[in-house]
Amino acid sequence: MRTRAIVTASALAASAALAAPVAAQAAPEPQPVTPALAISRANSAIGSHAAAFAAGRGDSFAQRGVVVENSGASHVRLTRTYQGLPVIGGDVIAHLSTGGALNAVTKTQLAPITMTTAPTLTAAKAVKAATKALGGKAIAGADTTLAVNALPETPGLVWRTLIAVPDEHGDSETHVLVDAHSGKVVDKWSEVQHVEGTGTGYNVGQVPLETTKSGSTYQLKDPTRGNNYTTDMNNRRFGKSTLFTDADNVWGTGQLNNRQTVAVDAQFSVAETWDYFKEKFGREGIAGDGKGSFSKVHYGTKYNNAGWSDSCFCMLYGDGDGVNYGPFTSLDVGGHEMTHGVTSRTAGLVYSGESGGINESMSDIFGTLVEFHSNNTSDVGDYLIGEEIALDHTPLRYMDDPTKDGDSVGCWSSSVGNLNVHYSSGVGNHAFFLLAVGSGAHTVNGVQYNSPTCNNSSVTGIGNDKAGAIFYKALTTYMTSGTKYAQARTATLNAARDLYGAGSAEYNATAAAWSAVNVA
Repeated sequence: MRTRAIVTASALAASAALAAPVAAQAAPEPQPVTPALAISRANSAIGSHAAAFAAGRGDSFAQRGVVVENSGASHVRLTRTYQGLPVIGGDVIAHLSTGGALNAVTKTQLAPITMTTAPTLTAAKAVKAATKALGGKAIAGADTTLAVNALPETPGLVWRTLIAVPDEHGDSETHVLVDAHSGKVVDKWSEVQHVEGTGTGYNVGQVPLETTKSGSTYQLKDPTRGNNYTTDMNNRRFGKSTLFTDADNVWGTGQLNNRQTVAVDAQFSVAETWDYFKEKFGREGIAGDGKGSFSKVHYGTKYNNAGWSDSCFCMLYGDGDGVNYGPFTSLDVGGHEMTHGVTSRTAGLVYSGESGGINESMSDIFGTLVEFHSNNTSDVGDYLIGEEIALDHTPLRYMDDPTKDGDSVGCWSSSVGNLNVHYSSGVGNHAFFLLAVGSGAHTVNGVQYNSPTCNNSSVTGIGNDKAGAIFYKALTTYMTSGTKYAQARTATLNAARDLYGAGSAEYNATAAAWSAVNVA
């Protein structure tokens, strides 16, 4: 990994707008653009255009992802440290022309950091302050590290720690940022980001499964998709899980008294999500490196949730309480959780405030698109989130009109960032539905929808494939960890411009969809 310390300032003025244009440079002679060349060019751009990156004397940058277009244009994602400390929200994306000129920079942090990095609060006192404020307890062995929090307009020195905070299911691991001087909790988010054999699942019915033969037994491990596999947590939330094995390579019965049944659902969802991202965008696996992840089913006792965990690079699925909910292993939920992993490996959207709502929205959007792409007759594609997991089939969320769940919002306002991220996600979900399907009344796969607009406009949809391509490119190429809804609009417009041209029908529809949910 290459890093470059910033020791000089630049005369180039930075713009506060996302992906703000910068002065064009003379392009060198054309040459094949490799990821290594793109990284080298980005590092050079930081040195010569420090202001565009909001880079100061104490900053260093390291690459964490590169996208090279067929044209040779490139997008280099970089993390930032300040005087050796990680900067939360300090990540940037350098957008470079085919010849290496810096076209634009996407960032959340708008000005160079200038602060002392000496805390007045010790790490131990920060953990104590976090546990007291949230009613939690310290986790043995958890790291507490000093960092700069650049998500607010004015950056601050913080201690970042992980504590156990009680919820309705027991203790939940929670990331907490504590002001390194006052001891005040300034932000927090959950570690777990919720919601050829054959098998018969509870939600997906009878489906084909790629498995691995080991001796005389079969393992629920897919060798064709990065060795994704599924394990049994045996109704615990902590400790080791057990890989599912079978003697005849026929998995599950469709009944919940067979522990393999929900494992079939989970394994099939992972396969379908893998195939969607690969076939549509050429992305192999969550991290894009061809490596698989794994699923833990029968997680907890009567656990009404599913989640993605970065710490284990895995999905977690509860069995539901059996009263209101069944197993959380539906296709859209599986696609939702895997998308959290994709988001973690690309934009890294912080799971709180507006960025957390966008994080959730991206998972709802691509979970929905996985469901449509799968074309599974037992769980047909729709714009309803989690309708298969409720025993009465009431959806968790509605994309056409998010307010129908009684908690979500469908129109942006300045208070959206104060909501639970599952409810603020409604703004992004609504914008996507309008872009894909359009406003007003529609019937898709037998389900009736009626999508209002917040500005009384009329929006014509462009279809799932084009809308999905725009949102995927925006997520992976133009969004950073602190992206808010106004910046998400700009990111999708940049993506629509790249894919279909500025002023195209797709570009104009994207603008209209965001305007229709009050995001200007």
